Amino acid sequence: MENGGGDLEAKIEMLLNVEKQMRQVGDVAGTRKAVTDILQLCFEAGSWRTLNDQIVLISKRRGQLKQAVQAMVQQAMQYIDQTPDLDTKIELIKTLNSVSAGKIYVEIERARLIKKLAKIKEEQGLIAEAADLMQEVAVETFGAMAKTEKIAFILEQVRLCLDREDYVRAQILSRKISPRVFEADTSKEKKKPKEGEAIVEEAPADIPSLLELKKIYYQLMIRYYAHSNNYLEICRCYKSIYEIPSVKEDPAQWIPVLRKICWYLVLSPHDPMQSSLLNSTLEDKNLSEIPHFRLLLKQLVTMEVIQWTALWDTFKDEFENERNMLGGSLGEKAAEDLKLRVIEHNILVVSKYYSRITLKRLADLLCLTVQEAEKHLSDMVVSKALVAKIDRPMGVICFQTVKDSNDILNSWAMNLEKLLDLVEKSCHQIHKETMVHKAALKVLFYIGPNDSGQEPGRPSLPLQAPTFPSFGSRHQIGSMSSPF
Repeated sequence: MENGGGDLEAKIEMLLNVEKQMRQVGDVAGTRKAVTDILQLCFEAGSWRTLNDQIVLISKRRGQLKQAVQAMVQQAMQYIDQTPDLDTKIELIKTLNSVSAGKIYVEIERARLIKKLAKIKEEQGLIAEAADLMQEVAVETFGAMAKTEKIAFILEQVRLCLDREDYVRAQILSRKISPRVFEADTSKEKKKPKEGEAIVEEAPADIPSLLELKKIYYQLMIRYYAHSNNYLEICRCYKSIYEIPSVKEDPAQWIPVLRKICWYLVLSPHDPMQSSLLNSTLEDKNLSEIPHFRLLLKQLVTMEVIQWTALWDTFKDEFENERNMLGGSLGEKAAEDLKLRVIEHNILVVSKYYSRITLKRLADLLCLTVQEAEKHLSDMVVSKALVAKIDRPMGVICFQTVKDSNDILNSWAMNLEKLLDLVEKSCHQIHKETMVHKAALKVLFYIGPNDSGQEPGRPSLPLQAPTFPSFGSRHQIGSMSSPF
């Protein structure tokens, strides 16, 4: 071993002298070859400690070429998976990480090294340390990294934050990815970079495709929104997954996703976005494959009071079966929220048919006590989902909206405009009828029947056609009606 160790040191010393000569004359190819040969000697000898020492030594030599350091880091990264044990592997990764820190020409290699180290920490159960390691790298600023690799790296950061239950940082990191990036057409050929532009590297083979990354992104966002029970956003995430071609072509994949879309639509509070998604989902032809859910959505669209007990008896089994479906259960509070949405729907239906109703009658329609009905109604008024006023001494609810002064003045102006239009049209019709009547009288007096033997065209008596008061032209009539 000693002779072998001495030979290794002698060979390394010789190659270091060659590397020095090549570096001083600026020979990039020669310097790169000398550096990689030193690493290869250490690897073949199995001297991992010497390998780490040489990596640090070469990187710190005076005037070291960037290309040589880049080639050294890339060569050493190939040895990571061939280390004999975990401690040696971690030591090599940390050495390469310290060498590549602060060097922009090996920033991609450093990001990959940190990702490997974070994966090891996660396997050891150190989620917090893995998340801290990943957050040190801002891959969105790396111009030479492939787009899919950037997205995959950021998604890994988001996943670790969610595992750590750091939801604030997970949201910040997720905003670095725009959903529009998944709509890019990957079928187009890649353009060759122009002269002076940065060359984008190819993504490694283990990086998923863009559509697979889209699915992973929305699955992570579902985990994030489930923390705050934001049912509408969860529904939109499932809707985006449903639109992926690979999911839409396989019934085994899209049926569970469509079931989740229907449930989360029902659980979402009533607003314009929820109403739009509800109507678009009802128009989906695939909904006919699951008629129970089509019936559920139809009940929400129909402006009729829903009986909670009948609804729960019908869909209780389907609700509980969601635990065994894709995405798991709908949440701990899902059953309570479903009942709340049914109550809100019923209150909206009552407000459409009644302008005034007693509180007791409303409670009877909702199958609730008076106090519960008043509480739910007040919550909807506070959230601005409904406009209503309660006369508590009389026990009467008024659903009519109170108009402010501007609305009243606008309605008056519209009414006056309509009135003037009617007056002008009436005057025009009167003037038209007058002219027609004059013409008819002229025909009667001057082209009458010739019974007296006189020459045709002349009246028997010197009568004159009666005159009618003139109403003026249309514009004159309009000016006469202008006092409004």
